[in-house]
Amino acid sequence: MTEAQVLIIGGGAMGVSLAYHLAKAGWSDVVLTEKNDLTHGSTWHAAGLCTHFAHNATIQALRAHSVKLYRDVLPEETGQSCGFHRSGAMRVTKNPDRMDEFRHVAGLSAFTGYPLEILTPVRIAELHPLTRLDGLIGGIYEPDDGHVDPSLATNAMAQVAQRHGVTILRQNPVQSIRREGAGWIVETPKGTIRARQLVNAAGTWGFEIGQMMGVNVPSVPVLHQYLVTDTVPEVAARIAAGLPELPMIRDPEESWYLRQERDGLILGPYEKEAQVWSVDGVPPEFGAELMPPDLDRVEHIIEAAMARVPAVGNGGVKTVVNGPITFTPDANPLIGPAHGVPGAWLLTGSSMGVMEGGGAGWFLAHWMTHGAPPMDALAVDSRRFGPWADREFRVAKAVECFGLQFGVHYPHEERPAGRGLRLTPLHDRMIARGAVMGAAHGWERPNWFSDRPGDHGRESFQRTNWFEPVAREVACVTNGVALADLSVFSKFDVTGPETGAFLDTLGANTPPRIGRIGLVHTLTPAGGVLSEFTVARLAEDHAYLTSAAAAEEIDLDQLTVLAAGFDVTVANVTEQLGVIGLMGPKSRDVLRAMTDADLGTGFPWLSVQQITVAGLPVRALRVSYLGELGWELHAEVGHLPALFDALETAGQPHGIGLYGAYAANSMRLEKGYRGWGADLTTERSPLESGLAAFTKTEGRQFPGRDVMLSRSGDWHSVLLHIEDGTTDPFYSHPVWQGERIIGIVTSGGFGHRVGHALALALLREPLSGEALSIEVLGQRRAATVLDRPPFDPENICLRA
Repeated sequence: MTEAQVLIIGGGAMGVSLAYHLAKAGWSDVVLTEKNDLTHGSTWHAAGLCTHFAHNATIQALRAHSVKLYRDVLPEETGQSCGFHRSGAMRVTKNPDRMDEFRHVAGLSAFTGYPLEILTPVRIAELHPLTRLDGLIGGIYEPDDGHVDPSLATNAMAQVAQRHGVTILRQNPVQSIRREGAGWIVETPKGTIRARQLVNAAGTWGFEIGQMMGVNVPSVPVLHQYLVTDTVPEVAARIAAGLPELPMIRDPEESWYLRQERDGLILGPYEKEAQVWSVDGVPPEFGAELMPPDLDRVEHIIEAAMARVPAVGNGGVKTVVNGPITFTPDANPLIGPAHGVPGAWLLTGSSMGVMEGGGAGWFLAHWMTHGAPPMDALAVDSRRFGPWADREFRVAKAVECFGLQFGVHYPHEERPAGRGLRLTPLHDRMIARGAVMGAAHGWERPNWFSDRPGDHGRESFQRTNWFEPVAREVACVTNGVALADLSVFSKFDVTGPETGAFLDTLGANTPPRIGRIGLVHTLTPAGGVLSEFTVARLAEDHAYLTSAAAAEEIDLDQLTVLAAGFDVTVANVTEQLGVIGLMGPKSRDVLRAMTDADLGTGFPWLSVQQITVAGLPVRALRVSYLGELGWELHAEVGHLPALFDALETAGQPHGIGLYGAYAANSMRLEKGYRGWGADLTTERSPLESGLAAFTKTEGRQFPGRDVMLSRSGDWHSVLLHIEDGTTDPFYSHPVWQGERIIGIVTSGGFGHRVGHALALALLREPLSGEALSIEVLGQRRAATVLDRPPFDPENICLRA
């Protein structure tokens, strides 16, 4: 029996990186077991591309950490090169939307400290003289990008890890996994391993190891081909002339990448119709094998690459690599705790395992060591998919993600595959009334309502055709009354004799009294905001908590852990209860016609009552995310259609309408309300995030309290009035003060009630006398800090 603090399953770049970083963090008794040899699976045949280009700061940090590790740290620690070539990289395009995307990523990178250069066609020719410019309008250049030898990098990490005491077992496949007490028993040919914590870093085998662990791992192996040419005369001539290595080049519209490989080239195409492989289980004998070449599938992409870089056609094909890489439903890796399984972690599912592996190991090692991730984890958190992510879904999304590997990432992007999994009882009614649906944690929810059948909107970085319909929805709420299907909320019942004591230690705010509603934020051990709950106290022994749809698994895990020391039961009732929002100054008039409850002074703002509406039992919460008079009506899903129909009928004399998520976002910005997952993340504490009004620490203890108070508080959240323009802010725009970047926009949009754009931003420096601006797609827009919300700052509407 081998005893281990942690057992890592999988010896690719991800798993070995974790072993390396845990060892460097001081962990002892770390064991890594590998089915074959290190790098077998997908690491060994990777093209080794490394980039800083990303649409999300956390993903960028994973990639940047990998580059620094391979380029600088490991060679210094081992005395040997990892084969890193700092060639630089560029992306070129003939698509104006793509240029908007490039400008957006460049703005984010200016904030994170990895500056990228927007390219003109002339500059493209300077950097990559073998490229034809026909039709190109520009591009983006990543000067610190490069490529690495995957095997050298992985083995270098293994060498250092072993030097620090990590045990690596090769040719040792996992045969069985079972829970025993507070730990794990794992059977292998080389013996039984007892581990307190278990990490699935199995990559290509991640789904199967997940099944053995009792964890759903929504990843699928997909075959990716690239070809390696013989000598290319133009490349050989550059080498002979002493010229630097060509930068890597990607043409996302034609869906290929190209990099220099000695005196030849590597060309990697991504076809639109991906070929999944071994969806239900990888053959036991599979290791460092490849599939036969299938260039007919990608011939058209190869021809497009040859048209853009004719030199590609001057070198014969020396090798074709056709092997599996794993894709998750959103093409981001799965990193973090396994939902509902204590002591289990995921570090798998990366289609960019080498590119992200060095950073992914650092990220999870920090999380395991400190109890909180080093950065916002939402883009990679392994719990962002629930049990609804079934086989059909993961296959459909893997095919889509592969085909859109170079797709434009729009700010309000809604992709079509894998939809319709979780439907609220009002779904058909919403569609019949013109709802244009979006996806939220598997749910279908209305984003906005169109009066034109078949209108699904147009994706763009500029204002789209839903701008005016959303304005009408806002006007309907503001001037009258409107309904919304809010059933996608995550919902939890907490019951038991110690409900009050549990709530008192739940988070940063004091709990509400019976019959009242409060906003409570739970914290990470590092003092960051982990979860946001609307807490409705129904009785001494009963509280009802709601939170964001995407937080369902994260919040259930959090509540389960926090409730362990109390005589309470936590039940996930997300699919048992639905929610209708009834909002606007005439909402009381509509509701009054359907209930005998006192809706005046007997039902004040931020209170909850169990009442009867249209003969149906309802948990009525007088709370509004929109800043208007209104109620959330929570009822059993079987009652929801009848409740909606009755409300709609009663509202006809008042001109009742509907509103969706986009209108709600516009209105909550006008109130300065922070949004979980955007303005509220684990990176910043409640005090840094503008939640001082919801933070009560005097005489109270709750997880993360002391660390929160000890943080310097250099960061602070502000609401900004943005100068008019044709592009409304959304997220990840740098905030400038004079010629210094001092912050980043966390969310934004147009405030239809106040008539101008708004943004919430985090600033890392105190304000001085210099003017502020935000950079939206390369254009500076004047920004003014608002000291109070621009809409109804005294909450007169809410208290009406």
